Amino acid sequence: MPGGEPSSSPYARCSRTSPSPRCSWSPGAVALARWRFACIEEKWTAGLKAPSTTPSLPTIAKPPRTGHPRLTSTLGCPVTAPFSWSGDERRWQTSEDGLVIDTAGRPPGLRSVLANPGYRRLWAARTVSQCGDVAQFVTVALLVLRLTGSGLGVSGVVVAEIAPVLLLAPLAGPLVDRLSRVRVMITSDLARLLLVSVLVVWHDNVVIVYAVAFGLSAGAVFFSPAANSLLPTLVNDDELVAANSGIWSAAVLSQVVLAPVAGLVAATAGFQWAFALNAASYAVSALVLRGLRTGEHPPPVTSSTIWAQGWEALSLLRSDRLLTTLAFAQALAALSAGATSALLVVLAARHLDQDGGGYGAMIAAIGVGAVLGPLILSRYAHRVRTEQVTFGAFGLRGIVDLLLATLTALPVALGSLALYGLGTSTGNVSFSSLIQSHVPPEVRGRVFSAFDLIWQSMRLVSLLIGGLLADTLGIRAVFYAGGVLLVIAALTGATASARSGRMRS
Repeated sequence: MPGGEPSSSPYARCSRTSPSPRCSWSPGAVALARWRFACIEEKWTAGLKAPSTTPSLPTIAKPPRTGHPRLTSTLGCPVTAPFSWSGDERRWQTSEDGLVIDTAGRPPGLRSVLANPGYRRLWAARTVSQCGDVAQFVTVALLVLRLTGSGLGVSGVVVAEIAPVLLLAPLAGPLVDRLSRVRVMITSDLARLLLVSVLVVWHDNVVIVYAVAFGLSAGAVFFSPAANSLLPTLVNDDELVAANSGIWSAAVLSQVVLAPVAGLVAATAGFQWAFALNAASYAVSALVLRGLRTGEHPPPVTSSTIWAQGWEALSLLRSDRLLTTLAFAQALAALSAGATSALLVVLAARHLDQDGGGYGAMIAAIGVGAVLGPLILSRYAHRVRTEQVTFGAFGLRGIVDLLLATLTALPVALGSLALYGLGTSTGNVSFSSLIQSHVPPEVRGRVFSAFDLIWQSMRLVSLLIGGLLADTLGIRAVFYAGGVLLVIAALTGATASARSGRMRS
């Protein structure tokens, strides 16, 4: 090449005349700057002499809404030739337009997505709103127990949580797809703020408490699919696992930390103050969401009625092989988890011979695993396919249920339950990420609402069957059955995924 660089030069060699023009990041350039790329393009090709002094290096600029940097040149010529370099344990390569791609395959982490202002607002709003949901459920359950003195009365709170999903999910999905998702979330928060405010003043009538609990759950029916559908518009597909991991981790931590705090506030300061803090959480969430700018536009309506749009989502679930498999696995998982989660306290007492302290340790073990799961997944997700994580998590949880039904040692149970929590969190993160990347944006709200409907309806069936099974065949039978259902879900998903892989190949 005319005017070629000396061998000791730290700069890469660029040529547009070669068959595969490339610039390689050399050790010298790595030493000069960690995130800088040294390349003198076209000037060497044109026969100009390479400069003897260090020029201003092109730098990598990070545009909004993407974790991929682009090159900007300060050499007087644009850096547009394809190049590749490696350094700092990462390998990068540009496309023709200068887009930098991480060829090492390592996905962005939580720190990367939190640098995105849009995601940061959504994460903050969902976290604060989730805190309100946790405080609401704990406080309402304690209040109903005080007003009724009955376990049956407390079970009514669970019914009030499930019933709105069964009744309103078919309506919520189409509305989420028709309207601005940010506005749906804000409206949901404001409605729940007003409902909780009622309990700040009137919390001595159990009928009012049930009605408010129903309304709060109804608000979540609209908030959740809107938030899940909005997330893919804020981050790239390769950032979905990290983004969902951040949201899930915050949700788990809020449950672990706020559940006892909400109970303590209700017991010491009074229920009115507990509900006031709950109302404040929804107000903060709505304020945070007001500043969220997504540039989203509601997709064109393809059906004349909301009900027709709902049928479109059901048709998609039936016609799409991946969604059909996920729906079937979700139904089996709900049939398992509904009973086993509710009856874990019975297993602790009757099978493991543990008191309240032992049961508390078992719950804590699940929480530890659930917190660790997203952290591990976001770091190593690039090594496995998302489908493998999703269906593998079902299998892991199934094996844990079988172990719990067989073994009686508390340390083994604690370790197994930590794995169960890990499987639950990683499975939920990968499950959501898979749907978000697979489903077209114009139907995401309906698809997420459909999966909510499947989960809650099968969970209700599981609660009924699980109680009968525990009374007739014993608590071990419940966990054996739950484990088998989860293993079947895993095998079904693995088989479908393998078949799909063979078809693609």
